[in-house]
Amino acid sequence: MYTDHFHRRTMLKTFATTGFCLMAGGLSPLPRSHIAAAAQDTTPLTIAKGGKTGCRILLADEPTPVEQTAANELQSFLKQITGAELPIITAKNVPVLGKRAAMEDQSIFCVGDSPFARQYFPDVDFDALAYDEIVLKTNSFGDILLAGHSQRGSLYAVYTFLEDCCGVRWWSSTEADVPNQPNLTVMVPNLQYAPKLIYRESFYRDAFGGEFAARSKCNGFHDRVTPAFGDHHQFIYFVHSFYPLIPPEKYFGEHPEWFSEIDGKRTHENAQLCLTNEEMRKELTKNALAELRKNPGAKFISISQNDCHNCCTCPKCKAIDDAEGSHAGTLIQFVNQVAEDIEKEFPDVFVETLAYQYTRKPPKTIKPRDNVVVRLCTIECSFVQPLGEGEQNISLKEDMEGWSRIAKNLFVWDYVTNFTHYLLPHPNMRVLAPNIRFFVKNHTIGLFEQGDCFTSIGDFVTARNWVISKLMWNPDADEEALWNEFFTGYYGPAAPKLREYLNTIHDEATASGVYLRCYMGTTSSWLGIPTLEKCTKILDEARASVADNPVLALRVRRALVAFDLNRLLRYAEGRTFAAFTDTQVEKVENPSAAIQELFDFMESQDNFSYRESSGREVWDGYKTSTLRMFDGMFENPAKQPKIEGVDFNTVSWIDIQDYAMDIAGAERGWGSRVDDSAASDGRAIRMPGDHFEWATSFNFPKSIESAPEKKWHLWASVRCEATANDGKAMELGVYDSEQKKNEAYRVVNVPEINGLEYHMVDLGVHSLNATMYFWCAPPKRPNEVQAVYIDRLILIAE
Repeated sequence: MYTDHFHRRTMLKTFATTGFCLMAGGLSPLPRSHIAAAAQDTTPLTIAKGGKTGCRILLADEPTPVEQTAANELQSFLKQITGAELPIITAKNVPVLGKRAAMEDQSIFCVGDSPFARQYFPDVDFDALAYDEIVLKTNSFGDILLAGHSQRGSLYAVYTFLEDCCGVRWWSSTEADVPNQPNLTVMVPNLQYAPKLIYRESFYRDAFGGEFAARSKCNGFHDRVTPAFGDHHQFIYFVHSFYPLIPPEKYFGEHPEWFSEIDGKRTHENAQLCLTNEEMRKELTKNALAELRKNPGAKFISISQNDCHNCCTCPKCKAIDDAEGSHAGTLIQFVNQVAEDIEKEFPDVFVETLAYQYTRKPPKTIKPRDNVVVRLCTIECSFVQPLGEGEQNISLKEDMEGWSRIAKNLFVWDYVTNFTHYLLPHPNMRVLAPNIRFFVKNHTIGLFEQGDCFTSIGDFVTARNWVISKLMWNPDADEEALWNEFFTGYYGPAAPKLREYLNTIHDEATASGVYLRCYMGTTSSWLGIPTLEKCTKILDEARASVADNPVLALRVRRALVAFDLNRLLRYAEGRTFAAFTDTQVEKVENPSAAIQELFDFMESQDNFSYRESSGREVWDGYKTSTLRMFDGMFENPAKQPKIEGVDFNTVSWIDIQDYAMDIAGAERGWGSRVDDSAASDGRAIRMPGDHFEWATSFNFPKSIESAPEKKWHLWASVRCEATANDGKAMELGVYDSEQKKNEAYRVVNVPEINGLEYHMVDLGVHSLNATMYFWCAPPKRPNEVQAVYIDRLILIAE
């Protein structure tokens, strides 16, 4: 079932011998158990000797499907470990035991609830176990109880025993380490543990498989866990359900008053529902009840806002929201009314809604009903600082604490990746554990950790999923030990250098002061070229350490795809700015071949996605655009620019060519790189005149802040193709994302740049930093301006 990638061995010994601390950069001991609850070891119990055993696995006469699965899993993995197959018996096969004596190699594994388990473990109240609670106990006869809550607790108890007592590790859905111990003696903790989070979902592509999700103790909506493995939480709609419940195409024509009023006009476009309209509420409730009747297994139904703003501002809605100090006022009042009606027919169903964007702030007086679950979302936050600490996330902290005071049931939708570009480094590993603890501290009982669900490889996605799953099961676990354990066990001798790399980029991000959003188009705002080059050398050592082990080498390469792609994407920038930072940029002999090989590798690993909700068409567009950017990079030396009054032989200047710029919406046709003999190096970016998006941009890197020159005169080399003789041809500017304003802005008219010749456009003198970026956009005049072109951006030191 699993590939044994190292060799069969005793894992616990390996785990205890090495490991480096991601958080502090130092060594730390590894705990024997992932459970931080009070647990005391018993005397050693021998399970097998020389590959033989007298132990048995006992079930109730009529076990539940989950208990049967638990027994099967225990039998299977103990056989893989010891070579001995423990028979599975039921209570009716066990004779009256009478007086018993503890005998070596004769233990009975009591899996789940049974008369035998109740007789020989009388201190366990099987009828009072909490949701997903597990019980591991031994008795004086050497028997071992592996039981828990009826939903899936017995299975989780078996997995805890196999991990903590036997050393089994399930790293991914296809990779595990199973020790080879024909002579197996274990110390079983007397442990009773109930997770604080009853809903746990780690949203990574590899996490969805049912068996691996169960072994990771995840039970979320998207985890394809079958009933035999304990099933999973079932939602109706899951999120953003206003329009699925009240579709505008069905209702807006006759009932525009059911939808948002914006500036005195009813609309359904990028809008919400009118939450004070009683007739709409009755229809929505009727539709929700119909869905619940069709899905009897669902215990949650989402009654939640659409994924946009534009809530209703009619007088009734506005009066409530103004009084409550939040748009959550109308939302919670509305959801409470729906939940009250649903409860009459479905008393065990929770009605879920969002505290998201404009509804994130809790209302002053309206409280959610007991059958309402409020799911707070962290989308606006910075993920370089813990959410419960630091200056960047004060408003989220206040909102979280506010909801925890008024809501009985809180869920959290947390964002643990970079949705703009999954395949870039995202230095948020240090906040994962403190954020989960912050949620739990504020009475969160369900957590959705939204990760890279569309990619098979990326920024250490396997490690992230493993550690997040462990922390959701037990938020008090030592995260440093978890990172140590995974890296040492999964990457082998490459672990120290991989951890050094991660510490380096996390330190860099923290020191930069970046507001690390979950939508970041580039790493240039927090990762300097000198540090990028330092990391290149660190990771060369990591790769070399596993070069003779194909399995480990592949694991390391998969984890470093994000670094490798980022380095290539910023290679032109590094070469351009090296002279200003005294940085020696390691030369890539053939950038075009290197990026092609990287895309080939990613596709060989079944990866055809790089951002949220991107399918094969989007991937192909991104790939084509990126390969085009690298085609001929640095092969054709650019001509020296010509600007009246400037002697380029006597000034310091930087040439930012088209290949260093980003093109947004390339897959939508917003822009592309083309051959252009009039351009300084024979290449340029062409944007059609049928839109006005800021499709071409260049993010000024942190390295420009350390240059001795503090002010720069900016010139853009542009032209257009137009049939019109006048009017706007294009817009250009320099935008400061921190100040949220344009530092420079120019409208360029057709007569200034029309034709085959490029013209220099003066953007003025500016002090540049990593929060700024250059942008340009066409005029959305397709009949008058067919296309605009940008060749280069020139920076002249003042």
